[in-house]
Amino acid sequence: MGIRQIEFQIAADPPPRLDKALSRDVPADENLSRTRLARLIDQGAVLIDGIEARDPKAKVAEGASVAITVNEAEDSHIGPEDIPLEIVFEDADLVVINKPAGMVVHPAPGSPSGTLVNALLHHCGDDLSGVGGVKRPGIVHRIDKETSGLLVVAKSDAAHHGLAAQFEAHTVERYYRAICYGVPDANDPRLRGVKGVSFEPGNIMRLTTQLARHKTDRQRQAVLFHGGRHAVTRARLVEVFGSPAGLALIECWLETGRTHQIRVHMAHAGHGLVGDPVYGGKRKLAAKAFSATTAEAVRTFPRQALHAAVLGFEHPVTGENLRFEVELPEDMQKLIEQLRAPLT
Repeated sequence: MGIRQIEFQIAADPPPRLDKALSRDVPADENLSRTRLARLIDQGAVLIDGIEARDPKAKVAEGASVAITVNEAEDSHIGPEDIPLEIVFEDADLVVINKPAGMVVHPAPGSPSGTLVNALLHHCGDDLSGVGGVKRPGIVHRIDKETSGLLVVAKSDAAHHGLAAQFEAHTVERYYRAICYGVPDANDPRLRGVKGVSFEPGNIMRLTTQLARHKTDRQRQAVLFHGGRHAVTRARLVEVFGSPAGLALIECWLETGRTHQIRVHMAHAGHGLVGDPVYGGKRKLAAKAFSATTAEAVRTFPRQALHAAVLGFEHPVTGENLRFEVELPEDMQKLIEQLRAPLT
């Protein structure tokens, strides 16, 4: 395994913690995140003035000499699998995927194989230069197993570091298409009484809450107004279905990116997504609003009707502005065609 040595000095007015000071002063072209630096400290790979530093919270003085030993990326313990992928864009640093519904992004105890990471390890092969010291794709954001659509994955430490910073700063453009129950409209007086719901010009619904893991059901997220993590979702109407209207195609975009954010926010507003098994996506439609065939298609839709349609960001290495858009998957297109069908 190859080894490289990184040497530099701590600049003026260092942060109070070693890991923060290293993160600030390590040469930018080394692309070492604070998380990676903390791991290197724990491994005994960091010397301060020739002495091994093992405490990430330790103080470090201005002018201190730093030497960091970094091993070349090792192979991942996750196995590559020959799984077809729809590649939307790829270069030496990143790859953009149109993920199908039903595919888990990262291996976990319940899904040890058949994941996007397994597929990317096979697809990228030796093109992976290593993320966090391991030859693996860098997952900087995820979409749920049963959500389809666009996902960007880093192939190098430089891309991983740069993309993570953009997601943390909420500068990444992400638009989703979804089919929900009811019609989220500013003229609905009920919505005016839902805490956390407001409307902006253009009939754009804004949902502002805190989100945290549910106290009793660990698979769910819950809306809070104290504690948790700040979450903002916007949604606008694209098309209304039924007579009287009972379903809508909406476009949602994220100011923050929390687990299940769109799903839990829309359910909080009383407009849960069709097919959502966790947040109440099985509702009875008004008897005369849709034909029996259409109502059955809605009732049996097998997943949350949610698709990550647009993804835009600055290329973390070249600085180029990139924006990608993919059409709705076949299952959602067919459902919309059925929703448009006249009553018979």
